[in-house]
Amino acid sequence: MTTTKGASEWSDIGKMKTEADGSFKRGASSFRSWIKTGTEFAPEKNRYHLYVSYACPWATRTLITRKLKGLEEIIPVSVVSPHMGEDGWPFANVDPFPDADVDPLYNSSHVKDLYFRADPNYTGRFTVPVLWDTKTHTIVNNESSEIIRMFNTEFNDLISPEKATIDIYPEAHRKEIDNINEWVYDTVNNGVYKAGFASTQEAYEKAVYPLFVSLDRLEKMLAGKDYLVGNTLTEADIRLFVTIIRFDPVYVGHFKCNIRDIRSGYPAIHTWLRKLYWNNSVFKDTTNFEHIKVHYYWSQTKVNPTRVVAVGPDPDIKPLNAA
Repeated sequence: MTTTKGASEWSDIGKMKTEADGSFKRGASSFRSWIKTGTEFAPEKNRYHLYVSYACPWATRTLITRKLKGLEEIIPVSVVSPHMGEDGWPFANVDPFPDADVDPLYNSSHVKDLYFRADPNYTGRFTVPVLWDTKTHTIVNNESSEIIRMFNTEFNDLISPEKATIDIYPEAHRKEIDNINEWVYDTVNNGVYKAGFASTQEAYEKAVYPLFVSLDRLEKMLAGKDYLVGNTLTEADIRLFVTIIRFDPVYVGHFKCNIRDIRSGYPAIHTWLRKLYWNNSVFKDTTNFEHIKVHYYWSQTKVNPTRVVAVGPDPDIKPLNAA
């Protein structure tokens, strides 16, 4: 199904509106069902389909967790083109792009077609990730923080014992993880957007200074450590990684987050980032710098009306043995 229903105010990021004071406020996700044995959405092989963008940090959270838990043969995935335009995220059949896919289920033109298939009267934003149920033909969930927790636990009976034992939200550390997630989301994950999309100097400065206060805090937390919590990989690392991997290639210049960059301003964060990327293929294989840079610089015309895509930094991420 392809829809021509007019909803560009929700699908075109170039028409995004800020608050009266010039600040950016992110809307809540709309589909919040849960996959669980004994419920309407039971865990089953090949029942669910994940739609993502390599460019989107929220969607990449789910890609990392899917691969980490060995769910590649359980939950198929489709990747959209990074050219988010007037109709939102497009599939490769209408916007061919390297590593982008067509929609194998419905041959949709855009992600918004899936939202209208799930709810013809939908009036929210057309975001990724989308976790789709092929049995009931609807969206189960489009909130990345909840999808990664489902991936962490709800399919353990369908995967190898080795993968089932991986736990990115261990009970002993949940309070600490939740606490870190809360302030990292507000000031870092979403903080870069609040700085980048601000339409007044005051709103920008209210976002950019707290962002760097939090980066300073994270630098101290990661000094001499490979992980944020409990000397083990948790969702706190995954949620932070997707922002930090984009920081130097996009957020420093495009979003004016330029008090310091990661590679020269934060040695502990920089080492943590490179260890995850170079030592764990889950992180490297789900990072696509071409999609990342093209999406931000091309799609966000309020920030970059020329659509000229920056070529640096060189390299996108430094090797582990680099200074």
